[in-house]
Amino acid sequence: MSSTSSHSNIVGVHYRVGKKIGEGSFGMLFQGVNLVNNQPIALKFESRKSEVPQLRDEYLTYKLLMGVPGVPNVYYYGQEGMYNLLVMDLLGPSLEDLFDYCGRRFSPKTVAMIAKQMITRIQYIHERHFIYRDIKPDNFLIGVHGSKAENVIYAVDFGMAKQYRDPKTHIHRPYNEHKSLSGTARYMSINTHLGREQSRRDDLESMGHVFMYFLRGSLPWQGLKAATNKQKYEKIGEKKQMTPLKELCDGFPKEFMQYMVYVRNLSYDEKPDYDYLRSLFDSLLLRLNEVDDGRFDWSLINNGKGWQYSAVKQHAAQHRHAQEAAKQQIAVPQYTRSRQNLMQPNSKQLLVSSPYPSLQPLRNDTARNGRLGSSTAAPQSQPQLTLTSSGGQQQYGQRGVQIEQRLRKSNDASRTATPKSSSKKKFHLRLLSCCVAKPK
Repeated sequence: MSSTSSHSNIVGVHYRVGKKIGEGSFGMLFQGVNLVNNQPIALKFESRKSEVPQLRDEYLTYKLLMGVPGVPNVYYYGQEGMYNLLVMDLLGPSLEDLFDYCGRRFSPKTVAMIAKQMITRIQYIHERHFIYRDIKPDNFLIGVHGSKAENVIYAVDFGMAKQYRDPKTHIHRPYNEHKSLSGTARYMSINTHLGREQSRRDDLESMGHVFMYFLRGSLPWQGLKAATNKQKYEKIGEKKQMTPLKELCDGFPKEFMQYMVYVRNLSYDEKPDYDYLRSLFDSLLLRLNEVDDGRFDWSLINNGKGWQYSAVKQHAAQHRHAQEAAKQQIAVPQYTRSRQNLMQPNSKQLLVSSPYPSLQPLRNDTARNGRLGSSTAAPQSQPQLTLTSSGGQQQYGQRGVQIEQRLRKSNDASRTATPKSSSKKKFHLRLLSCCVAKPK
């Protein structure tokens, strides 16, 4: 991946690439270290053959947003071999990851604190003349554990961001329709589904869908089936329009419905009242006898051990599953001798090398005419029968007749597998002559 020094994994002159921490349609994300100051960093790689490269535009957007609270810093953009590379601050898990750690439910207090921070992030981005256009839990991350910013929510991934007004004159982009969809269908606004030009109101409506997702665990338009993605997006848009806000927000604090009513009634170029929206969630915390103390649900789980304990457990489980999968790749014998094969006399056996050298091949004790491990079981002579009494004298008469009948049955059973031979006939005649009683 590195054209500079593939052996030492050094890219961009002084950035060392570590383990992979993520992958998606954008490319790959690695953890790394800035060798100049030993600062942890994240390295984002995008194939230069990508049909829609976004990393360069994302880098330029980050540069324009530099200094905005809750937006990570970027340090380098360049090319490494067949990849475009972006180096930026290393952050913690996303809200989607934390949602999983908490059993896919957040308390109203946690959602209220998340809402206040997300509204502030989007306000700062809007003030820098950008709309985000891809609000989803995966694109909001918390700070690194143990740092001062571990409870700060960051906005990342600005590949879809777009200027909605002129930075100098503040003239708004004109309204337009028949636009293609951009963003994540689950959270995008109804106006976006209808092909209308996006503006600030659409970012805020998407955030409202995220808040309800956190409270409910899922949204009513999830899981819809369709033959194509286009049909699926149409179904999602129709379901959103047909779902009343009262139904969407039923059973949850009224402030969430008030938020949704406000943002859905904003006009295209209207400036949102961010302070009013934040005050809704301040009122909710006050009504719940709670304060915005930064103690989110993910810091209280696992008996106070926090999300880090869940992440370690998840990593250990993934490692254990990988080991079990590797064990299942051990080769097994390709031939297993069945009970029917064991009971069939003079049957031909396949050559099998046991994967366990300490175990000896099984012997056919029933037929006594072959054993596992020989390519073809050679016909063997019938065993010598020695009949003795307690006194050591041979027994004749009726006993000899019974032996003759038994030998005939054995001979008939083996005809299908062992051809007759003159030597076997002579052997049987000699044996019978010994067993028949002689006249006194």
